[in-house]
Amino acid sequence: MATQAARNAEWGHPERQPVPLPVWLNPEHGPALMALPFELVWATTWEDEANTYLAPLLGLPELPFVAWSSPRPKLSDGVFWKTPEVVSRAGERPFAWLDDEITGADRDWVAAHHPGPSILLRIDPSLGLLPEDFAVLKEWAAGLDRGQG
Repeated sequence: MATQAARNAEWGHPERQPVPLPVWLNPEHGPALMALPFELVWATTWEDEANTYLAPLLGLPELPFVAWSSPRPKLSDGVFWKTPEVVSRAGERPFAWLDDEITGADRDWVAAHHPGPSILLRIDPSLGLLPEDFAVLKEWAAGLDRGQG
């Protein structure tokens, strides 16, 4: 059976371990993310440290980030604690959110509390972003351009 590192290397996801926490990064994702027709914002618990530790490994410029509330909100029905703050950050604008903890409860919450189009993609942390994820994001953005929400 192949190790996770071998699978990631085979799928184009080389292992990178910046300080302070180990993460898996693919340097090709930086340019691919920049090519998307989106304003990129870090929505990670790394907050501004994502610009220090992750952005250089991905070839990304310094990006704005969501500064999480403290203490974190207590939500029920399985809604991820980040969800209300991501929606707040988006305002009424369309937004795409990628995270490894997104569930149906988050999609339902966003549908009930966000007036604009949105797409929430759960990314499997053992696989990371895949080509089909980028294809979904491009297609969703193209639908916005065509007036489909």
